[in-house]
Amino acid sequence: MADDQNSSGFSWFLAGLGAGALLGVLFAPKAGRETRDSLVSGAREGTEYLRQRSREAADQMNQYVDRSKDYVDKGRAQWEDFVGKGRRYVNEQADKVSSAVDAGKQAYRQSAGSASAAVDAGKEAYRQSATGTTGATGTMGEPSTSS
Repeated sequence: MADDQNSSGFSWFLAGLGAGALLGVLFAPKAGRETRDSLVSGAREGTEYLRQRSREAADQMNQYVDRSKDYVDKGRAQWEDFVGKGRRYVNEQADKVSSAVDAGKQAYRQSAGSASAAVDAGKEAYRQSATGTTGATGTMGEPSTSS
């Protein structure tokens, strides 16, 4: 009895398969060749659409890259300008400091020379007063009385 059920189930399967194939052929909207051509045409349109979108995306990326390069170049130029200005400012300040140091050295030399001359004059005056040598004035700053 199990064999009868298996063979009868298999025969019903075959009957359903045949009926489905017959209904599929009867109600198919297009013939096989037309269906294949439609599928190939759709695939070609999809491929062309993807190519077009890929080109558009590549063009857009190229625009972004070009714009980015412009920004980088502009930023680099500004940075170089700022660095150049900074260097010039530092060099100017270094020149001013150097000039001030040189002026200070010169002033020191002059004042040291004046001080040295004053010290020498003071020593000479002391020697003259100590030895009793008189000039226009007597010793110790008194007028001379000699005739």
